[in-house]
Amino acid sequence: MPLEESKIILLLVEDEALIRMHGIDILESAGFIVFEACNADEAVIILDKYNEIRLIFSDVDMPGSMNGLELLELAHLRWPKIRLLLTSGHRRLKDDSLPGQGKFLPKPWSEEALVNKVRSLLVA
Repeated sequence: MPLEESKIILLLVEDEALIRMHGIDILESAGFIVFEACNADEAVIILDKYNEIRLIFSDVDMPGSMNGLELLELAHLRWPKIRLLLTSGHRRLKDDSLPGQGKFLPKPWSEEALVNKVRSLLVA
């Protein structure tokens, strides 16, 4: 069954405003609804408020009480049905080191790579 992106809500967590806006533009152009957070603490508030979020796309290195990997570990425990995608321009992580069958997408990511990775996670 094809995805109905216009009904799928994603949460993009990125502390760099320009990168966050670029990711939002790409994902919204692909038809997804995108919520945004500038750090993991803000992301948890959004996740507590909206149970319709299907995927978290987060950078690893961010200010605040936890980094992106810690956010994904928490999300996997509290919201196990949410798909997890992590990115970084400074680190390279293996998919099997991520919680909940999460995936890693290195920066810089292309529009095609990001959309394909998100779609593959949502149909898995």
